[in-house]
Amino acid sequence: MPLPYSRCPKCAHQPLPADQALPAACPACGLILAKFGKAARPAPAADVADAAGAETRGDSTGWTALLTQVPDRWDPLHFWPRLAILIGLAVWGWLLIGMDYRSGEIGQSFIHRPILIFHEAGHVIFMPLGQWLGVLGGTLGQLLTPAILGGALLIRNRDPFGAAVGLWFLGVSLMDVAPYMYDALQPQLVLLSGQMGEAGGHDWIYLFSSMGLLTKAQLIGGLTHKLGAGTVLLALAWAAWLLQLERLQALRG
Repeated sequence: MPLPYSRCPKCAHQPLPADQALPAACPACGLILAKFGKAARPAPAADVADAAGAETRGDSTGWTALLTQVPDRWDPLHFWPRLAILIGLAVWGWLLIGMDYRSGEIGQSFIHRPILIFHEAGHVIFMPLGQWLGVLGGTLGQLLTPAILGGALLIRNRDPFGAAVGLWFLGVSLMDVAPYMYDALQPQLVLLSGQMGEAGGHDWIYLFSSMGLLTKAQLIGGLTHKLGAGTVLLALAWAAWLLQLERLQALRG
């Protein structure tokens, strides 16, 4: 129950009625004291403490808290499966990073198949926006899909570990498009059409040519592969840090 006002919060008149429940008002300005208390009086100390505790636990909306949010209590059924996922992604990611982007080796891996679905869907989605964006839409599709999924897991589900997995997938998608970019200068990859180069509808020959960057295709492909590898490593480090925070939570609890 809030303490009564000693003076009017609006006009500073005193004394005020001892009983400030409705419909008690300030004799000078007529302010309804109980209504003003609900709208403007500071939150009780217990509520402030609860809010501070929530922020300490990582429930605040700040980006740092959002990116490092872990469960309040350590749960082995939550921790150990995620550790197994992290180990699997680390091993798989390392193998993918080691594949030769210049020969398109990643195109023979299992993960290329779902990425290819997102790539082709991107062409369809962006096609109404014109030829150039329709061609670029394949690459946009395979990059935006994991980015959107990861963002949704982070912001809507408050699941930074799931977002880290989405970031890992984004890094792999970057590594997957790197050989396609690299191949634009001297086409060797056999495309879905069964042909190579412009005859097969090579996206990046068209895109680089339209931007005057065809001679830089191999350089850009190499840099894209490095960017993808760095993104994969960043995602793994983020996920590992989250599990470390969970482990510390267990030691404290």
